[in-house]
Amino acid sequence: MTKPATRLLTLTCAAAVAALVAGCNVNEGMLNAGGSALKAVTLSKEDVVQMSSQSCQALDTDNQIAKSNSKYATRLAAIVKPLPKEIEGQTINYKVYMTKDINAWAMDNGCVRVYSGLMDLMNDDEVRGVIGHELGHVALGHSTASMRTAYATSAARQAAAASGNATAAVLSSSAAGALGEAFINAQFSQSQETAADNYSFDLLTQLKLERKGLVTGFQKLAKLSGKSSAASSLLSSHPSSEKRVENLQGRLDKAK
Repeated sequence: MTKPATRLLTLTCAAAVAALVAGCNVNEGMLNAGGSALKAVTLSKEDVVQMSSQSCQALDTDNQIAKSNSKYATRLAAIVKPLPKEIEGQTINYKVYMTKDINAWAMDNGCVRVYSGLMDLMNDDEVRGVIGHELGHVALGHSTASMRTAYATSAARQAAAASGNATAAVLSSSAAGALGEAFINAQFSQSQETAADNYSFDLLTQLKLERKGLVTGFQKLAKLSGKSSAASSLLSSHPSSEKRVENLQGRLDKAK
């Protein structure tokens, strides 16, 4: 099956070639968009980390962050205290977004954001399980692939207005914010979800932390599916699945 980024590149380049054959003027924006799509396919890990940093900074600017002395920030600090301080060579930076939305995500630069809506819904063990899951997406390369695809999609969306000045190293604040939103809303595959679940389970096992929260946390999300608009952001990128819960419960039962 053709990968999204590759399919996008093919369509973008095909459009430019078709215009040339027809004798039409191909504006610089279209050509630059094709180049951006091509670059998205071959973005280095360093490029992804740089873009993640810019996207996270833009998202932090657009969202209300819990103050360091707030109950949410204090609670999150206690939840993540036993967790690793680095992921893939990047120092992990945790913050809470003050919003009723139920979500959490992690980027390759170590940026981890947890929404207050998620913290209101779940207990400490459940929140920790979700964070471990998000770290799994980073450690297993899922987030890298997702950012590459998000960048390709963003380049296509901006094809008509592309100026050629934006690169993987330098993004405008609006482009960085749009890229971040595309990343957050990108959906992981079922196999990626299961792999991230298992990563979190193994991480918690290694650290001798409670693992039951992985099961109960996802059970809560499953119950909210289709019932709460606040949960739509997390469920759109991390679809609930009975098989995922069964997998985690099975592993938990075997570990007893």
